[in-house]
Amino acid sequence: MTDSSRFASDVAFTPTVKAIQARKGSRHAYSRMETGDGWETSITPDFAAFISTQTSVFLATVNVEGQPYIQHRGGPPGFLHVLDEHTIAFADFRGNRQYITQGNLAENPKAHLFMIDYAHRQRAKVWGTARVVEDDAVLLAKLMPADYKARGEQAILFRVETWNANCPQHIPQRLDADDVARLLAQRDQRIAELEAEIANLKKEK
Repeated sequence: MTDSSRFASDVAFTPTVKAIQARKGSRHAYSRMETGDGWETSITPDFAAFISTQTSVFLATVNVEGQPYIQHRGGPPGFLHVLDEHTIAFADFRGNRQYITQGNLAENPKAHLFMIDYAHRQRAKVWGTARVVEDDAVLLAKLMPADYKARGEQAILFRVETWNANCPQHIPQRLDADDVARLLAQRDQRIAELEAEIANLKKEK
């Protein structure tokens, strides 16, 4: 729970949202969830493990005029770092230099992270606040993936308020090209081994 909300999920379930849930018949189920385990307010070990495997994340911010913006960030597994049970951090690589996210965060620190793992059909939604850290070479070096061809310009620290993992319904299963290539190589190797065994058996006849 947070200081400003009775339940952690109130960050998303506003009175208007709850009224719609009641009108459409889902409020009772969510009410039971609120009085039960509810949404998590800290990064659990299982969630930290999930974060460490992600290669893609979407960061949503809103400017002072209420205009939303979603920016994609990607990197090798481990580019998202869990610094403690409330903090996710990553290096902000130099890109097109529009700085919309940074400008939005300067006006409104509220932010949202959306992670989706297509291979395992899992997703997580994270509410919190974020800030950009400039001119901290030590922190940036800590967050930069090893041997990754990108220029780290600054760091983004995301403070987790609450998070929730959704069910896999309607998530299409997709595999990364590298994973497909690895599986095909394993298949081809196994085929070659079996063909060699067959050839040896024929010679023994």
